[in-house]
Amino acid sequence: MRRWKCTIAYDGTYFVGYQIQPNKRTVQGELERVLATMHKEAVRVTASGRTDAGVHAHGQVIHFDSPLALSPDGWKKALNAMLPDDVTVREVEQVDDSFHARYSVIAKEYRYKVRTAVEYDVFSRHYAYHFPYPLDTEAMKQALAFVKGTYDFTSFCSAKTDMENRVRTIYEATLCATDDGLEFRWVGNGFLYNMVRILVGTMLEVGQGKRSPASIPTILAGKDRRLAGKTAPAHGLYLWKVVYDN
Repeated sequence: MRRWKCTIAYDGTYFVGYQIQPNKRTVQGELERVLATMHKEAVRVTASGRTDAGVHAHGQVIHFDSPLALSPDGWKKALNAMLPDDVTVREVEQVDDSFHARYSVIAKEYRYKVRTAVEYDVFSRHYAYHFPYPLDTEAMKQALAFVKGTYDFTSFCSAKTDMENRVRTIYEATLCATDDGLEFRWVGNGFLYNMVRILVGTMLEVGQGKRSPASIPTILAGKDRRLAGKTAPAHGLYLWKVVYDN
């Protein structure tokens, strides 16, 4: 048996999420369907983490074990030939058995795209959050500085989360201009359920003047989801990169 690490990308628009669910279309389901066809038996796929319905991935990472004697390029060609056109394998490499797509992660990068142009664009409706309102980007950048570091992010995760330890470290939290709007970039050692989307929703409220940058430490200290802003829509979010200790 050999262990294979795959970096994959997918358009989350028509999936109910990454994680397999009975009688529903999922990314994991498509991957395991293809592998089962190749192996004539079930093959379990493990990912760096799940993504919700509508969330996209530029650099999701999975691993699986297989006795088949294919080269990395052979795996890539075979998988892409059988996967649907909204999932693609970008890179394949053989790894040591100690590698684990989830437990070997040391950092993840997420990006969130906001389209600020006044005119609605039908072609970007699944790939960026249309938010055509005036925003104070300097205020948002000031607010972002307050979330860098190690904190309990209870206020910035869904109340539905079952994770007891909600302390996470954010290494980078930046905002940059794009051709048609803004892009948030978040790098951390881990993220809670809906954490990035709630952070984005809160930052947009700062940009609108509904709350001040200086309110962020108070929100963090309160450890109460009701203190933070709205949850931004899923379709603007991308799992951009997963980092491992080489």
